Amino acid sequence: MKKSTFSTLLLGAVLSVGTSLAQAAPDWSKVPKRDVNVFHAGVTPTEWVAKKSDHSGTAGMKKGESCVGCHEEKGTLNFDFKRLAAKDLEPVGAPKTMMYPVAVQAAYDAANLYIRLTFKAPAGGADKGDKDNEVKASVMFPDAKVPQGALVGCWAACHADARTMPGAADKKTKYTKEGSYELMQWKSAKGAKSVDGAVTTERKMDGGTLGAKAEGAKAGDTYTVIFTRKNPGEGKTVPFGLAVHADNASGRFHHVSLGYTLGVGADGDLKAVKQ
Repeated sequence: MKKSTFSTLLLGAVLSVGTSLAQAAPDWSKVPKRDVNVFHAGVTPTEWVAKKSDHSGTAGMKKGESCVGCHEEKGTLNFDFKRLAAKDLEPVGAPKTMMYPVAVQAAYDAANLYIRLTFKAPAGGADKGDKDNEVKASVMFPDAKVPQGALVGCWAACHADARTMPGAADKKTKYTKEGSYELMQWKSAKGAKSVDGAVTTERKMDGGTLGAKAEGAKAGDTYTVIFTRKNPGEGKTVPFGLAVHADNASGRFHHVSLGYTLGVGADGDLKAVKQ
C-alpha cells in the first residue's frame, strides 16, 4: 500500500495526527468516487415509511425493492422536497438546503476497510442543538437481523418515539427491535474522540466492535473525513447508511442517505478498492 501524509489526503489541511490511520491510509487518488445524496428527512421514521397511506413505496419494499432502487434517478433523488419541508413532516422548520452530495470512496487491505467522505456542509438549518460540533459525520452498518436493514439503511433504527420527534420523550435514542447496527462517527469539535458504538435496544456511543477511528478537517468550504474500521471480510457485501449533522444540528435534524451496499471484493452500489 502506498503511504501518504494525512495533510495531503485532506486537501492540504494541516492535521497533527499520530495514529496508525495516518500511517496506513490508502492512495485516494487511485480510488473512484461515488456521489451519495444526503437529504433532510423531516418526521418520516420507520413507522411512517411502513404505512401505505403515507408512503406509496411500501408495497415495493414488501417485495424486496430497496429505497435506492425506487428513489435514485440519474444521480439525484426523486423526492417531493416541498412535501418533506411542509409543516406536517417538518414542524420545526426545514433547512435551506434539503439535499446535497457526499462523495464516497472506499478501499481495503488485509486488516482494514477505509471510507472517505468529502462534502460541503450547508448552513441554514433550523436546529442548533449541538453547540460543540459544527459538523458530525456518521456511518452505520445494519446486521442481517435488522428487519429490511439491507433495503432501508438507517431507517429501521429511527422511530417515532425517539428524542427530537414530535411529542417524544427526551431521553430515548435510536434503537432497533431486532438485530443491531455498528456505528462510527466523526465530530468536528477540537479534541473530540472518534465514536465506535452500536445501536441495539438503545444507542451506545462507545463499546463498539469495529475498532473504528476517524480523522477529518475542513479546507475552504469542504470537509474531508476518513474512517477506518476492521475489514468485514473480502468477498462480502455490507449494507450501510450515512448521516451528516451540519450547522450545529442535533438529533433528527441531520441529512441522511438511503440504504446502500458496499462491496469488499464483491458487487455493491459502491465497491471498495483493494490496496
